[in-house]
Amino acid sequence: MDHITCALFLLSILSVCFHLFKSSFRNSSRLPPGPKPMPIFGNIFELGDKPHRSFANLAKIHGPLISLKLGSVTTIVVSSSHVAKEMFLKNDQALANRNIPDSIRASNHDKLSMSWLPVSDKWRHLRKISAVLLLSPQRLDASQALREAKVKQLLEYVAECSKSSKSIDIGRAAFTTSLNLLSNTIFSKELAQYNSSVSQEFKELIWSIMEEIGRPNCADFFPILGYIDPYGIRRRLTTYFDKLIAIFQDIIRERQKARSSNSSTTNDTLDTLLNLYQENELTVDEIHHLLADIFDAGTDTSSSTLEWAMAELIKNPEMMARAQKEIEQTLGKDRPIIQESDISKLPYLQAIIKETLRLHPPIVLLIPRKAETNLELYGYMVPKNAQVLVNLWAIGRDPKEEGYAQDLDMTEKFGITLQTAKPLQIIPITRI
Repeated sequence: MDHITCALFLLSILSVCFHLFKSSFRNSSRLPPGPKPMPIFGNIFELGDKPHRSFANLAKIHGPLISLKLGSVTTIVVSSSHVAKEMFLKNDQALANRNIPDSIRASNHDKLSMSWLPVSDKWRHLRKISAVLLLSPQRLDASQALREAKVKQLLEYVAECSKSSKSIDIGRAAFTTSLNLLSNTIFSKELAQYNSSVSQEFKELIWSIMEEIGRPNCADFFPILGYIDPYGIRRRLTTYFDKLIAIFQDIIRERQKARSSNSSTTNDTLDTLLNLYQENELTVDEIHHLLADIFDAGTDTSSSTLEWAMAELIKNPEMMARAQKEIEQTLGKDRPIIQESDISKLPYLQAIIKETLRLHPPIVLLIPRKAETNLELYGYMVPKNAQVLVNLWAIGRDPKEEGYAQDLDMTEKFGITLQTAKPLQIIPITRI
């Protein structure tokens, strides 16, 4: 009897193991195609120093949806607008949360940043505050005069450099403009001058943060290594965050001192944030990290786009000449500055910006997402806890996309200057 019981018990165990193995094999066979992983390391060595380019090359071989094994992390990469659209429209809820890189845990940024928090009441609260403070129609209308003033300052700086035959660092000048636009909107003060080293220092600080966040980290491939921070990325990021937050702390202390003496009448974004702090709607740490998110996202992205646009126009002088001709014919030669209301009258200029964003997206890989459950995408299975990446750089250069070229292309062939030309498509999703 004991032998029969033991045999039945072993048979049950074997049956369960077989079922699990069969299920695992079935799931793995439904994964998107991809290169064969090495033992332990998986496909890590195929990333190279520019992962977005490596992913794009792999997509040419395996298709618009590929699966990789990066250490112990299953990673799914989307390299087609059609797959991205299906992903965001059909699976936006299951993919709403982030896969947190080890570097983001620096200074508890993952617990305080609106960009990295999971979908929750806290995230919704911070998102609502950001939308009201910066992106509401009332706020945008109120800051129009400020935007025009900052653009005018930029043009005056360019004219001054032109008169003195001084070369212009387009990226640095654009960054200073973006920085001062944001700082005036939020703090009612300028943080940099065109001829000052302060803007360069702040820019290098922002760049250092973005560079460290985007740097490949073996702790992301083998999470257990996060305890030792093998490359020192989290340690360096903590230093950068501390420097950035120290700048914000000085500004906040100065404002609180002015408010206590009733000498502050700015009523700007910082005043609103401090009011929310007094009402226990926000903590000081949440304010610091919200400001870090805003400045990280709102300065380097805008300046890099302008820098790339100017580089493309210098590379293609006939396109620059046509854009100048469009402005002169539409607005006249005597207009000192293009108004925001004029943009709709300048389709060729709009097309240049769109083409620049297509070829040189400010963020080449969207923030990594985490599959909260098994889901189906493009006929394949994305397993629970998989990391999902969207390669914007590859999507913008996908040869299968109608009208997509590898270089800035403004010809009638692609319809980009025609009235029937399709604009850049926006996919409504739960969170970017």
